[in-house]
Amino acid sequence: MWFYAALIPLHALAADAPPSPGQAIYDQFCAACHDHPQDRIPARETLAKRLPEEVMQALTNGAMRVQAAGLTRNDRLAVTSFLTGREPVEASAAPPEKNRCPRAGATSDRGPQWNGWGRDLANTRFQPQPGFAAADVPKLKVKWAFGYRATSIYGQPTVVGGRVYVTSASGRIYSLDAKTGCTYWTFDAPAPSRTAMSVARLAGGGLGAIFGDDTATVYWLDATTGKLLWKARLDQHPSARISGAPVFYEDKLYVPVSSLEELAAANPKYECCTFRGSVAALDARDGRLLWQTHTIDEPAKPYRKSAAGTQLYGPAGGSVWSAPTLDPQRGLLYVGIGNSYTDVPTAHTDAVMALEMSSGAVRWVNQLLAHDNYVVGCETPNRAGQDNCPQTLGPDVDFGTSPILRTLSDGRQVLLTGQKSGQAYGLDPESGKQLWVTRVGAGSSLGGIEWGGAADATQMYVAVSDFAAATGMPGGIMALRIADGRPMWRTAPPHPVCSWGPRSCSAAQSQAVTAIPGVVFSGSHDGHLRAYETATGRIIWTFDTAQTFRTVNGVAASGGSLDHGGATVAGGMLYVNSGYGRINGQPGNVLLAFSVER
Repeated sequence: MWFYAALIPLHALAADAPPSPGQAIYDQFCAACHDHPQDRIPARETLAKRLPEEVMQALTNGAMRVQAAGLTRNDRLAVTSFLTGREPVEASAAPPEKNRCPRAGATSDRGPQWNGWGRDLANTRFQPQPGFAAADVPKLKVKWAFGYRATSIYGQPTVVGGRVYVTSASGRIYSLDAKTGCTYWTFDAPAPSRTAMSVARLAGGGLGAIFGDDTATVYWLDATTGKLLWKARLDQHPSARISGAPVFYEDKLYVPVSSLEELAAANPKYECCTFRGSVAALDARDGRLLWQTHTIDEPAKPYRKSAAGTQLYGPAGGSVWSAPTLDPQRGLLYVGIGNSYTDVPTAHTDAVMALEMSSGAVRWVNQLLAHDNYVVGCETPNRAGQDNCPQTLGPDVDFGTSPILRTLSDGRQVLLTGQKSGQAYGLDPESGKQLWVTRVGAGSSLGGIEWGGAADATQMYVAVSDFAAATGMPGGIMALRIADGRPMWRTAPPHPVCSWGPRSCSAAQSQAVTAIPGVVFSGSHDGHLRAYETATGRIIWTFDTAQTFRTVNGVAASGGSLDHGGATVAGGMLYVNSGYGRINGQPGNVLLAFSVER
C-alpha cells in the first residue's frame, strides 16, 4: 500500500510479543511496498514524520482508499495507531485558526495578483509586475509564516485582491491576508486537495474561489465568506482525482482529471486498469457539466488475464495532471497528457492535445512518445508481463506540465512544454507540429521536467529533477531561446545540504519554476529556494526553507523539500510552500511569505 500521508516511527515491540492487530494489517497489506520501496513508493523512514490524521484520511478518502477498500473503520484505526502511536483526531474536530483577521470586508479582484497555476491563461508563470525589482531580490526576508494542520502536500498559493488562497492535505482550505497572514475564513473539504485555487467573477455576480480535491470533485466557494455555493464530482472512478488547477474563462470552468490507478495496480489482485483521463467544461454558475472529453477515446475492455488469474482491461491512463492552457484567440485549450497503464495501444498518451473550448472536440494531438505503458512496482527485472505489469514496460516519462503559450517578436506563436524524459519542446499551437526539441536532462520516472517551466518574452526556463535518473546528476536549471530551443545558459546545482541530514538529500529541482523581469526562482529537493539572473544564470539569492518557523496562527511548523507548486509573486511579496514529502522528500507544513527588507 502506498501512503499518500503519514507514517510515524513504529513502536518498539518485544521479539516474542504477538503482533498487534494494527501490525498484522500492516504486515499483510503494507509492508511489501513500504519495506521494499521502488520508484514513487516512499520508504517507511521517508514517511516517518506524518500525522495520524493523515494516515487515516489517506485510507478513508485519500490516495490509499482503493487499497484499503476491504478494511473496516476499526482496521484503519488499528493500523493508523500502530504506525503513529496515537489515534487520529476526527477531521471535524479540527480547531479554528487562532489568528482571525479583525475585519473581513467584501473581497476584491483588483490590484496585483497571481491567479491560478500559471498566473495567466497562457500559463507563462511569469509575473511582469512583481512589486520589487530584480536588484531587490537579495534583500528578500521572511515576513510571516503560516502553519498547516497536515504535512506533505499543499496547493500552490493564489494571490488575488490582497488575499492568499491555499489548499492542503488535510482538506482545509484557507483565505489569508496577503500582508499579515491573518485568517479570513477556512473551509473543510472531506478529502485532501493539492490544486492551486482560481478566483473568478461571474458576469453580474460575486467572486468565487475554486479548487478540486482527491475525489475528483470541484468546489465553488464564496471568495468573501468561504461558503460552499456548489460542488460537482467529475469522475466516479475510485482512483480519480483533480491535481491540476481549474481554469475560469467567460463563466466557464475548464477542469483536468487525473488518477492514481497506476498505484492501485501494484496489487496483483487489482483488475487493472479502467481509468481514462479527461478535461471537463462546467457552467461556473451552478457546476452543470457542459462537455467532458476523455484523452482515450474508447472505454476499457477485457483483453487478457494476468499470471495470477486477474482479469486485465485496457486501454487506460492518460491522466491530465496539470492546469489547461487557454487560447481564446483560436478558441482552443491545450493540455499535457500522462502515460498509458496497459499494453492496449492508444495514440493519446504521453502527448499534447488541443481541444475546442466551445465543444471539447479534439483539434489535434501530438503523441511525443508511444507505448509508455507503466504501473508502479514493475521496474524489478523479469517482472514484465507478470501480475498487472504491462508486457511492454515504458519508462513513465509522461507530461505533468501545463503548456506555455508565447508570442515571438515577429508575431508567430509557440507552445512550450517539458517532459519527464528530460526534453523540452516547441510546438505550433495551430497544428501541434513539433518546431524544436532540446534535451535538458537525463530523464526518468521522477526525472526530467516534472512540474514545468516559466517563460518571458524571449526565454523559457526549465529546472531538472532527475531524482531517479540512472545516468546524470539531479538538479540544474537551463534557459532556452523560445524561438528555436537553443540553450542560452545552464547552471549546475550546488551540492545538496539538507538540514534533516543525509537521508533522501538530493539536489533535484522538481518544483515548478517562476519568473519575474530579470530573475527566475527555482526550488530544490534539499529545501533551498534560489533566485537566478535570467541573463546569465548566476545565483543571486538562496534561502533554506527547511527550518522551524514561528507561525502567525500558532501551529508548530517547519519546512522541508520543495516540489510541485512553485513560488508565486504579487504585490511586492513572494509566497512558497515548503515540505513536500509525498514521495521521498522531507515533509513539512509551512507557507512562507517574503518581502524586501528596506
